[in-house]
Amino acid sequence: MNDFASAWPDAASAYASNVDLLALFFMALVVILSAPVFILMVVFATKYRRGKNADRTEPINRNMWVEVSWAVVPFLLILFFYGWATSLFIVHASPPSDALEIKAVGKQWMWKFQHAGGQREINELHVPVGKDVKVVLASQDVIHSLYIPALRIKQDAVPGRYTELWFNAEKPGTYWLACAEFCGTDHSAMTGKFIALRPADYSRWLAENGSDGSLAAEGEKLFVSSGCSGCHSPDAKVHAPSLAGLYGRPVPLENGDVVTADDQYIRDSILLPQSQIAAGYPHIMPTFENILSEEDVLKLVAYVKSLAKASEENLP
Repeated sequence: MNDFASAWPDAASAYASNVDLLALFFMALVVILSAPVFILMVVFATKYRRGKNADRTEPINRNMWVEVSWAVVPFLLILFFYGWATSLFIVHASPPSDALEIKAVGKQWMWKFQHAGGQREINELHVPVGKDVKVVLASQDVIHSLYIPALRIKQDAVPGRYTELWFNAEKPGTYWLACAEFCGTDHSAMTGKFIALRPADYSRWLAENGSDGSLAAEGEKLFVSSGCSGCHSPDAKVHAPSLAGLYGRPVPLENGDVVTADDQYIRDSILLPQSQIAAGYPHIMPTFENILSEEDVLKLVAYVKSLAKASEENLP
């Protein structure tokens, strides 16, 4: 690989190509606008240098339209690039609803990925080519940032909240991924591989790396072993909210607010239960903050989401 290729990584998606195009055109704009200024600085410094005979008797030529256009045209061009960049940002921030979902946990100093089927991998991420993929990020300790140069995307993993990124890899291959946020002593070693496979190869990889159960199934086991079923099962004697069909629904809170039961709400209900009390229920939910890891919480979230799907399927 030559120096230029290593400095400018391959584009593995259409989004990456669009980002490259934006960067190249903006670079060209900067050169076009700045080059005349620096060239004329050298010309005038040479022509009118001290000690050289020069005719300075010509009157100053003031052309209002030239001066106005020199300000207005670059301003309009900058607005155009602003709109272009904004449109790319909106695309990056709007994952498709049917995207394949993969969970990721940043931890000093590694990336841990969990697929919906229960497959796990460390510092490697296998994805299918031509499929929209959404990665839900969490951090076990400090701020990390998942950076995949071939996709031209980077997203922080922040303690206490979920963030996400999405992509559609179009070019099979093995690429580099890393943490782009300084996170401690071995930050530079927090790297890995992003592996884009053809659909058939990805299906084969899933089969070869099968687990004992899906992420939701593992969450169900954890739901029972952690004692959650003692309060949230249909036949529980304790007055606690039912989780069947909960995900995605509005939840009235004790303080009068109404929130949506999304991934973040479920996570906070597990780790910070007293921060959002559901209206009509007692303050008896204990915190699992120092008991469950971020990976465990992701499993429980997957299980609660599966209950919502099961509830929809049972509707007449």
